Amino acid sequence: MSKKNRLIYLPLGGAGEIGMNMYVYGYGPAGKEEYILVDAGVTFPDMDGTPGVDLIMADASWIIERADRLAAIFITHAHEDHVGALGLLWPQLQAPVYSRKFTAAIASNKMERAGVDAANVKTVGPLPHMVEAGPFKVGFLPLSHSIPEASGLVIDTPAGRIVHTGDFKCDPSPLVGEPFDPEAMREVAKPGVLALVCDSTNVFSPHAGRSETSLREPITELMATASGLVVATTFASNVARLKTLAEGAKAAGRSVVVLGRAMRTMIQTGVETGVLKDFPAVVDIDLANDMPRGKVMVLATGSQGERRAASAQLAGDGYMGLSLKPDDTFLFSSKTIPGNETGVARIWNALAEKGVNVVADDDRYHVSGHANRPDLLEMQALINPQIVVPMHGEYRHLRKHAELSDENGRKTIIAPNGSLVDLSAEHPKVVEHIETGRTYLDGSLLINALDGIVRERMHMALRGHVIVNVMLDDSGEVLDAPWAETLGVPAPKGDFEALSAAIEEGVAAELARAKNRDLDKDSKVEELVKRAVNKVCKAEAGKKPVCTVLINRMEYE
Repeated sequence: MSKKNRLIYLPLGGAGEIGMNMYVYGYGPAGKEEYILVDAGVTFPDMDGTPGVDLIMADASWIIERADRLAAIFITHAHEDHVGALGLLWPQLQAPVYSRKFTAAIASNKMERAGVDAANVKTVGPLPHMVEAGPFKVGFLPLSHSIPEASGLVIDTPAGRIVHTGDFKCDPSPLVGEPFDPEAMREVAKPGVLALVCDSTNVFSPHAGRSETSLREPITELMATASGLVVATTFASNVARLKTLAEGAKAAGRSVVVLGRAMRTMIQTGVETGVLKDFPAVVDIDLANDMPRGKVMVLATGSQGERRAASAQLAGDGYMGLSLKPDDTFLFSSKTIPGNETGVARIWNALAEKGVNVVADDDRYHVSGHANRPDLLEMQALINPQIVVPMHGEYRHLRKHAELSDENGRKTIIAPNGSLVDLSAEHPKVVEHIETGRTYLDGSLLINALDGIVRERMHMALRGHVIVNVMLDDSGEVLDAPWAETLGVPAPKGDFEALSAAIEEGVAAELARAKNRDLDKDSKVEELVKRAVNKVCKAEAGKKPVCTVLINRMEYE
């Protein structure tokens, strides 16, 4: 193995998909590098592809196996897709965590909820402060985004400077958090930048991004002209939007109610860390229920269709004593993340059935927190990197971003999850492909997507489940009639007892035809029983269900 030092970049999550951001940088001899990890995010499950799962994160096995050489973890900002997995994965990583004040408060909460000592999270200031971590020096570069204290990372290495943008937009007046500062970008670029690893989310948006302050007037007007109760939902972590909505309600003479733990936590953390100033007073839901409906605005979690969030419950039977009525207004001050369309549409339709006025997909009430195409070009011009590495986006976003960079005469490389890139080579290239995937939080356990547990759950959901109990002696003689029970298998005319009886008869007949030498083997008995169950259920219900066979053998002295 070569002793020559190299600088590597390896996305484990977030490159080729939206969410689950996790990026590795390493420096040293090939295979013996020291590493830093940037972000540890999650995405959320759905009933179609991941039933019963609580959270989904990138498979961190590769860096866990090398955790003895992991010098530090850096969290760019407090969105769930960047910090949500931190507490769950930290026990296997055991490295100090660095972030800015607001992000550190959220990260500490994640650690505490996972039963991990929050003292492992270190609060650091922005540039010019730098953190030394192995061969790296890392500084936090303030950028505007849809959450306070979002930061890019300036990563100095012996092979050159890297700028990792994290999520950003070019907003000179973001209302909450720091503005985009072109002069700060130029200062970072002065020593020369080897690589810009850059957000690609909005590369298909051709117009320059709009500022958060552009929403103030239309939101205030909506609050003032709506006739009944107004409910507004957005990302719980979009603290600037929460303030815009709350101030619009206050200006329209409405009291503000906050529903949802995540939203309350973000507001409280923003106030406690000093990034959220002069937030309008919030009233308790019990008091709001006694107020005229035209004098109340509710901030609710669940803009992405989450079934247990406040928005979904308000669209149903109600939440904490509050029910929606015809001519109330429900504002989605958000953009639907790809993959969440079905859940969001379900809420829209439920609200429409109630006669609620739904305001959604309206640019007057939402601006993105990510850089559009002209903003990406501005960032490239300011940083002036030798290499552009698109990240944070689906593959089509990465490819389009790379084409954009090529058109402007910059070296670029497309590096989806698992692509180990040598940035120190004369021509940056993928030198190895790492197996990547997903890890699920399922109940209280972390399981690998390849374990098959979720796949088995989906099979049962799609096909139903039959349990069969058979009793044999140690010579293979059938001692009693089989017993069967069905779960989730349709039965003709709804007669489930008759279906179970038919399965029992079919299994008994199959066992009776079997040779004694076959009945000596549990594996053969299981095969025979499953064959009989499939035959009966296919004939009776058109299904081949998942089958569990319980074999009891009586042994005689």
